[in-house]
Amino acid sequence: MRAVVQRVKWARVSVGGREVARTGRGFLVLLGVGRGDDAGAARYLAEKVATLRVFEDGAGKMNLALGDVGGEVLAVSQFTLYADCRKGRRPSFSAAAPPEEALPLFEEFTEELRRRGVPVQTGVFGEHMLVELANDGPVTVLLDSDRTF
Repeated sequence: MRAVVQRVKWARVSVGGREVARTGRGFLVLLGVGRGDDAGAARYLAEKVATLRVFEDGAGKMNLALGDVGGEVLAVSQFTLYADCRKGRRPSFSAAAPPEEALPLFEEFTEELRRRGVPVQTGVFGEHMLVELANDGPVTVLLDSDRTF
């Protein structure tokens, strides 16, 4: 699994012109599920997101996690995180898990965050979404359950 984690002041998702989710201070997490990923990968990334210390403490150091600042997560499934652009000009998405495999793992990721006490909103899996955010910092972190970065 791969995640793009953006620290936000707010984020929201709309489908068909209707807002379906909104969050305040916290993270917008774009989550891609790859072929061969499993529930362990979902739990690993959820633990990383829940404990990622990228919020400033009183001294201005990035030393606080979501729970320390009362943060929330807006999670959006994004298979394009598995785009392979090494050949030609049209990306290949063959490394992305098919929807019937990706959806349960996306749900496992969000449920694990909730079990850790993190309030979570989600986009609509498989739909064309408009994602808006105010990136705070900007702070953007890449996570990979295979630990390649």
